[in-house]
Amino acid sequence: MENTTTERIVEIVAAQKEFFRSGKTLDIEYRLSALRALKAALKRWEKPLADALWADLHKSYEEAYLTELSIVLGEIDNHISHLKSWAAPKRCATPIKMFPSRSKVINEPLGSSLIIAPWNYPVQLLLNPLVGAISAGCTAILKPSPYVESVSKVVGELIAETFESNYIAVVQGNRDVNTTLLEQRYDIIFFTGSPSLGRKVMAAAAKNLTPVVLELGGKSPCIVDRGAAIATVARRIAWGKSLNAGQTCIAPDYLLVHKEVKSQLIEALSREFTSLLGDNPKQCKHFVRIVNDKAFDRLVGYLEGADIVVGGEYDKGERYIAPTIVDNVDTDSPIMQEEIFGPIFPVVTFESTEEAVKFVTEREKPLALYYFGDNKSAEYVLKHTSSGGACVNDTIMHIANERLPFGGVGNSGMSSYHGRESFDVFSHRRAVVTTPTWIDVPFRYMPYKMFSLVKKLL
Repeated sequence: MENTTTERIVEIVAAQKEFFRSGKTLDIEYRLSALRALKAALKRWEKPLADALWADLHKSYEEAYLTELSIVLGEIDNHISHLKSWAAPKRCATPIKMFPSRSKVINEPLGSSLIIAPWNYPVQLLLNPLVGAISAGCTAILKPSPYVESVSKVVGELIAETFESNYIAVVQGNRDVNTTLLEQRYDIIFFTGSPSLGRKVMAAAAKNLTPVVLELGGKSPCIVDRGAAIATVARRIAWGKSLNAGQTCIAPDYLLVHKEVKSQLIEALSREFTSLLGDNPKQCKHFVRIVNDKAFDRLVGYLEGADIVVGGEYDKGERYIAPTIVDNVDTDSPIMQEEIFGPIFPVVTFESTEEAVKFVTEREKPLALYYFGDNKSAEYVLKHTSSGGACVNDTIMHIANERLPFGGVGNSGMSSYHGRESFDVFSHRRAVVTTPTWIDVPFRYMPYKMFSLVKKLL
């Protein structure tokens, strides 16, 4: 795909700043109209988007709709329903010492935004933040991933058809384009990707003191304790790992399994992978391919010399890797140090819930944590660990509720979005105090007469 030129990027940034200063996006009806236009465009472009997702990732229409389009459409509907109440000024109590003043908080858009998205959910992770930018009244430059050329092309056409570039624009290209984009000045940068790239984004933003939202990743543990309902557990875990062939920032990354249920769980997972994807997942239309040769080679490298107990088949020509379980892993090996981002499951055992918690907390804070077991133990795990989000006796589903905040913590990111959180993250909450002039209480002025009384009021 041809890179957008530096001259064009500079031109778009300047045009969007000028458009924002015009004040058009301050109008709530203008924002609502833009949200409705985006919704209509998504429905109009549903088939081209689905076809592009199939071409780039072998993502079926069903999975494309469930994990990409429906999530964005749900987000849009939520914002349309609540935008007026979210944007309305909120009265705030004023202490007696400030009589006769009144206080309120108004929400104002931050201004120009840059949204950089990854390749794994190239529609959802680009357009969901855009909903928040539109809702808050910002302009937006969208940067899709070059690794999914078909999707990036279609999204570019969709946005160009729907919005003027001085309001919302798509910029295409490789990491050189990212570098050029990050050299410009924005009012907020929203980045989804790896922690290593997140550091570079944050460093670039720091030069202009630009606020950032970083949605990163990490090794999200999947803890299976004694007492877990193995049959149901295995189905939900297998589904969470099979989704997008494990190329999901909140995919269960590794299995942390109580030794008493380990063999039972592995057998159940093997059955459930077959139930979900058939005897030969390579022939299943719902099983996504690895995005490119570099990612494929990295994943296959994890299998060299590994104790493979389930799966292990792969085909470089199709960039296909079967759902695979690896036992007896060295916790210092690369597979346990790097986010896997593929359909490979290393297994680590533990003997007590406290030991599992210790294993998790000795590592970077993950984007997601999954616990399977009884509610009392789940409360213990949640209390003594930290993660961006969590599910008890399930995987992935916390992202499906647009009313829940979604975001990382520590190495897995900063700040949250979805629903009201998306509106807030692209907004500035501005404190306003209004003081009438019909009376002017003298106590606050020098030389501070009657200070003993004033001191009692403070």
